[in-house]
Amino acid sequence: MHSNEPLPRSIPDASALTTWRKSTYSGGDSGQCLEVNDHACAAHVPVRDSKNPHGPAVVFTSGAWTAFLGAVKAADRPRP
Repeated sequence: MHSNEPLPRSIPDASALTTWRKSTYSGGDSGQCLEVNDHACAAHVPVRDSKNPHGPAVVFTSGAWTAFLGAVKAADRPRP
């Protein structure tokens, strides 16, 4: 995936991509995790289910992924 290519909505078999990572909050090997590959390309961020590493990955733009993370972090903060 290069930044000048059209954005795919998914990758049918994302196992060929390397450098997948889980959040440090994921709790180890519980199998209830998402994995993100935010090193593949600056413009695209593939995300997959950790229970299915040979399955599909959903691809977000880097802006959409950043917005998603911001919303999750904001929802996790205690409200006054």
